[in-house]
Amino acid sequence: MEKIIVKETKELKGEVDISSAKNSVLPIIAGCILCPEKIVLKNVKMLEDVQVITSLLRELNSEVEYSEITNDLVINSYNINPLEETNELVRKMRASFLIMGPMLARFGRCKISLPGGCNIGSRPIELHLKGFKALGANIKQGHGYIEATAKKLIGNRIYLDFPSVGATENIIMASVLAKGTTIIENAADEPEIWDLINFLNKMGADIYGGGARKIIIKGVQNLHGITHQPIYDRIEAGTFMVAAAITNSMIKINDVNEEHLMPIIEKLKECGVVVTEEENGIIVDGRYDKSTADIKTLPHPGFPTDMQPQMMALLSTIKGTSLITETVFENRFMHVPELLRMGANIKIDGRTAVIEGCTKLTGCDVNSTDLRAGAALILAGLVAEGETRVGEIHHIDRGYKNIEEKFRKLGVNIERVTI
Repeated sequence: MEKIIVKETKELKGEVDISSAKNSVLPIIAGCILCPEKIVLKNVKMLEDVQVITSLLRELNSEVEYSEITNDLVINSYNINPLEETNELVRKMRASFLIMGPMLARFGRCKISLPGGCNIGSRPIELHLKGFKALGANIKQGHGYIEATAKKLIGNRIYLDFPSVGATENIIMASVLAKGTTIIENAADEPEIWDLINFLNKMGADIYGGGARKIIIKGVQNLHGITHQPIYDRIEAGTFMVAAAITNSMIKINDVNEEHLMPIIEKLKECGVVVTEEENGIIVDGRYDKSTADIKTLPHPGFPTDMQPQMMALLSTIKGTSLITETVFENRFMHVPELLRMGANIKIDGRTAVIEGCTKLTGCDVNSTDLRAGAALILAGLVAEGETRVGEIHHIDRGYKNIEEKFRKLGVNIERVTI
């Protein structure tokens, strides 16, 4: 069993490089199924989730090669087989469900087991299936699997009851090769959605925005191979921004821009953090007095739910009362008991957390309950007195590649140990 051990750090110094966005890389890898030619993805870190979905493609007979030196991922799905039976890999990661849209588009059928992932909420797949049905697919569900079939997908107008990121991505990919035009209303608008769209358009798709939360897909007959570099991970960048804030430090975050980080930047500014954009990155200066802030998570361009646990760690150290309201996932306060073990003062009322900032956290044994909760516990460990030992770190590895190495370069006393 592995743990990450963090010791109290007085100040961070230096620069940090941010990886490509996991939430861009995963749907883009699924999108490679649509194309029978070689695709090269640049600057891809082999996170646990990336390993799972690439292993799934290999099992389906895609050619997948990865270079640890260049971080290039090369995929050729010319000989890929349709997924016709349940697969254990799909159960390990919810993003594996994103192969259903491309499989349905290319082969007209797909049978897949119900997906797994972090236990932070129900995250129902009904919106995905609603989209597939609107495109003309027949859906059968039972015994832990879902089967979709269609002789030919036909473009249609689809309204999503909620701007689900996964459903938007899956419907876009299902519609790329469909006959006619598909219009998705109330679509998700995250930067990762538009990275997927840019990727597909480079391959020959015809997709564009039609106004607020509207995406228009005109079906094409085929796609061609390309080289593409996914966008940077705004959640990883946000995590290191909070690290500077919580330790009263100034660091540089390389190769990011303010555009995708605005909701995070604005809340940090409310707390008293200074963020300055430079030509090749941003400077985050957390050396000033801090103020409390209230946060409500919302679909983009609102405050991202994936940054809620990290901000809770920060607000737990700022004197005064802060409120966090979680509107996206109903179970995304599972990190609260772990922060309480470290001395935080947090009370939960439904979907709202009331945080009374304390002057000092203390290190202890805690467990990562999900991906972003694990990041929050490391952040808390940066300022906790003594030593913080974070367990269940496989959750962290799903979204952060060698997180301890990046923190170590900033001067943090942190190590990964096997117990």
